Amino acid sequence: MASELRRSLDRMRYEVLPVGNARVEALDPGSTVTVTASPAKGIGPTIDCAERLAAMGLHAVPHLAARSIRDHAQLAGVLDRLDAAGVSEVFVIAGDAAKPLGEFVDSLALLRAMERMGRLPARIGIAGYPERHAFIPDDCAVQAMSDKSHYADYVVSQITFDPRTIIDWARDLRNRGLEKPVYVGVPGVVDAHRLLRIALKIGLGESTRFLRKQYGAVSKMLARYTPEELIDELSPQLGDPGSPIAGWHLFTFSEVTKTVQWRDDLAARLSGYADRPA
Repeated sequence: MASELRRSLDRMRYEVLPVGNARVEALDPGSTVTVTASPAKGIGPTIDCAERLAAMGLHAVPHLAARSIRDHAQLAGVLDRLDAAGVSEVFVIAGDAAKPLGEFVDSLALLRAMERMGRLPARIGIAGYPERHAFIPDDCAVQAMSDKSHYADYVVSQITFDPRTIIDWARDLRNRGLEKPVYVGVPGVVDAHRLLRIALKIGLGESTRFLRKQYGAVSKMLARYTPEELIDELSPQLGDPGSPIAGWHLFTFSEVTKTVQWRDDLAARLSGYADRPA
């Protein structure tokens, strides 16, 4: 199991923000780096950042937020820029904007538009929600996942701190016939207070309700947070044919250097275990 986990560390996905200065120099060439979408600043900074990352030799994956794209003409322009930059993978989401900028109200609408245009990227990811969404009823979320899975190559889960919830949700996807691999969304090595603000802002399910009730205790817990405990709990799923869990998606919030250092330290420890005599 340690060897399987060790290999999964080399395939980690790293998510960064399209604003500010994410220091990605610590990443290995070819590493997958996804770029979030900002409802306040629009799709432009996301595409700008993806172009820069691709030019640096990284595998850039921009988030295409449906609600931040005005119309088919703007969508075509975005796809033209990605083609020119050699970016062949996208992560399609609805986006956090309260109202759509134009024609696309959700991620499915954007996926269908790209299909009609004959412009579906070579590889597409979609989001999944292990806990109940704060704004989307459960039955709607299940149907949306089913509809979008026709276009998707993989699913990335939203942040959830309970490994049992993630395992049960991933198995439920498989039981409902969704065979796509799942990359578990895990916070990277992030400042504790910032992580708590992010967790509360996301507004998802039981984790958030717990955090709101236990703010002080959780602040102390998160002060010691690293991704290791959650990944350790979930790592047996990597080799389980009954589970779709395929690896990790690190929400770095642009704190890439500390997250990569943590990964390298964990990989070194795992290699040490593997080298010990039986």
